Amino acid sequence: MPVKIRLQRHGKKGKPYFWIIAADSRSKRDGKFLEKLGYYNPTTNPAQIDLNVDSAVKWLQNGAQPTDTARAILSYKGALMKNHLAGGVRKGALTEEQAEAKFNEWLEQKSGSIDHKKATLSEAKEKAKAEKLAAEKAVSEKRAADAAAAAAPAEEEATEEVEATEEAPAAEVEATEETAEAPAEEVKEEAPAAEATEDEEKEA
Repeated sequence: MPVKIRLQRHGKKGKPYFWIIAADSRSKRDGKFLEKLGYYNPTTNPAQIDLNVDSAVKWLQNGAQPTDTARAILSYKGALMKNHLAGGVRKGALTEEQAEAKFNEWLEQKSGSIDHKKATLSEAKEKAKAEKLAAEKAVSEKRAADAAAAAAPAEEEATEEVEATEEAPAAEVEATEETAEAPAEEVKEEAPAAEATEDEEKEA
């Protein structure tokens, strides 16, 4: 019976996650399987992978063939590396202690690279957040400046209207004073004319 190490899809539409399984190559994608080897969630960054390395190595030694994606996952988690070291132990090139030491050293290097990737991702996220905050602050400051510039002409117009309304009553008062003085001058001018007519009547 040909056995494959492959992925079995689960989850909702647009939010998938996968089981890493050993199954008969003739079975359906979501059908029966022989053993569940792990879990893979590609929707996060970095992806979440939980793999039983010893079980995966056992199936590889029994002739199971991984698919391309499953092979990449096994290589990422060190299952292929451990299988390679186990082959060296069987051939007598390495002892089990040496193979275990090399595998642990590889795991330390891999965990260091993963931690570095997580740190760089978190720094990039914080940087993007700071840039977004600065952009929003600049936009709000620009809006405040535009509002202040729009309000300044309106205040000037209001002060001009107030000054015009204050000047109008003063002009009306001056005009009434001039009209009040004008009849008095006319009376003074008419008085000599009346005296002249009286003198002419006496001579006649």
